Amino acid sequence: MEKTRGRRRLKRVLITLTVVVGVLAAGIGGSFAWYWTSADLSTVGKVRFGNELAVPPLAPSTVDKDGTRVFDLRMQAGSTEFRDGAATPTWGFNGDHLGPTLRAERGERVKVRVRNTLDEASSVHWHGMHLPARMDGGPHQMVGAGSTWTPHWKVDQPASTLWYHPHPHGATEKHVQRGLAGMFLLDDENSGRLALPKTYGVDDLPVMVQDVTFDGAKFDHGHRFLANTGFLGDRTMVNGTLDPYAEVGDERVRLRLLNASTARIYTFGFDDDRAFDLVGTDGGLLAAPASMNRVQLSPGERAEVVVTMRPGERTVLRSYPWRDGNGWERRFNGGDDSFDVLQLRAAERLRPSPEVPGRLAADRGLELPDADDAVRSRHFELRRSGINGQPMAMDRIDETVTRGTTEVWTLRNGGDMTHNFHVHDVQFRVLDVNGKRPEPALRGRKDTVAVPMGATVRIALRFDGPSDPDVPYMYHCHLLSHEDDGMMGQFVVVEKGQRAGEVPDHAGH
Repeated sequence: MEKTRGRRRLKRVLITLTVVVGVLAAGIGGSFAWYWTSADLSTVGKVRFGNELAVPPLAPSTVDKDGTRVFDLRMQAGSTEFRDGAATPTWGFNGDHLGPTLRAERGERVKVRVRNTLDEASSVHWHGMHLPARMDGGPHQMVGAGSTWTPHWKVDQPASTLWYHPHPHGATEKHVQRGLAGMFLLDDENSGRLALPKTYGVDDLPVMVQDVTFDGAKFDHGHRFLANTGFLGDRTMVNGTLDPYAEVGDERVRLRLLNASTARIYTFGFDDDRAFDLVGTDGGLLAAPASMNRVQLSPGERAEVVVTMRPGERTVLRSYPWRDGNGWERRFNGGDDSFDVLQLRAAERLRPSPEVPGRLAADRGLELPDADDAVRSRHFELRRSGINGQPMAMDRIDETVTRGTTEVWTLRNGGDMTHNFHVHDVQFRVLDVNGKRPEPALRGRKDTVAVPMGATVRIALRFDGPSDPDVPYMYHCHLLSHEDDGMMGQFVVVEKGQRAGEVPDHAGH
């Protein structure tokens, strides 16, 4: 009898547990289903475009007796009122938020006096610039609080849209999010002769796009629930301007698009699906313009586009959902998100502009390496846990390359999300993507390239800068939380027969 009652009690307990587990499972499943269906973000049709686009000022400079152009940058803390009556703590160069646009010509010697007035160390990396490793501004060139660093180099690369931002190991995402970023434009004789829009701030606009979320008055730097790509904001700003519009007085306008976000990928186009001419990529002009209505940029990538306007019209630069990515990436890593980014307002009468030239740079003018000249191949497996299975180590040189040689690097993303790959100092040629010829937006000079999940990208690189066996350059994922977590490696450039040295302690300047 007692055994029978025991069996009944056990049965009731099991039934109760089953019901509880079922209810919990249904609740969790229902919550996940709700989150799945509501995970995408969109500001399409919701932006008021009530603020005139801020155009970063051109940084003043002086010229030394030896002809060196000298700039001054001061890293500082400040406060910015992005919204009326709400002051947000920010960082900036020579101001409260972001920085001025530096501009120099090919052949010039430049020097930048960087002063750090913050209460912590940081650095300034010249993204896309060809320069000695000691001047690169990576994690080995930290500028301590209260200290000054003065890198100098000769500009020796084609006209291009570059940028500068911090690169402290383990803290790059935070420093960029707070506002330390600016453009660095290069000019040359060829670009000066071309009939492209080139009046800065008038028909040649810098468009630095970042995503942001506000927690009250402050920036929210947290990561989205279930997202493993890094910070994803719920709205965008351009040049630090929320809800921006730009008045256009010319028939054709050049937009220098820069994805300065820390993790978000944008697919830029216009709300009316108009075509535009892509004229330049990361490191300079294309051989010829390419007509398209979408261009995708991962963090750190740039694109120069020329859009044709009609008198009195308005059009919106929009970011559309990704072309790539699996279901998880699309729902939780921003792939399905869409944003109205910038409104262009054309005047009732427009100054006429010449047609976009049919040729922009001779093939040899692109100055890109040829895979047939490669003397070595290397393979890089991209995973969140590290590159080639190793997280970043400041005292370890991962690769040694010989100055004056060309190599082919194979980038393979076998992980569970899209990554991208940035190489310091060089502009590379994208040879193929999954064995196929790259699309037009990948045929120019590149220093950063997206590598979707499961994809293989081959690039050709030539290392023709100065050698330095002791001071490395970086290669890394430019999704900045991935970089901070160790998805980065180091390489040194040496003379033929020379070995890599030992990485010195660069704690600060």
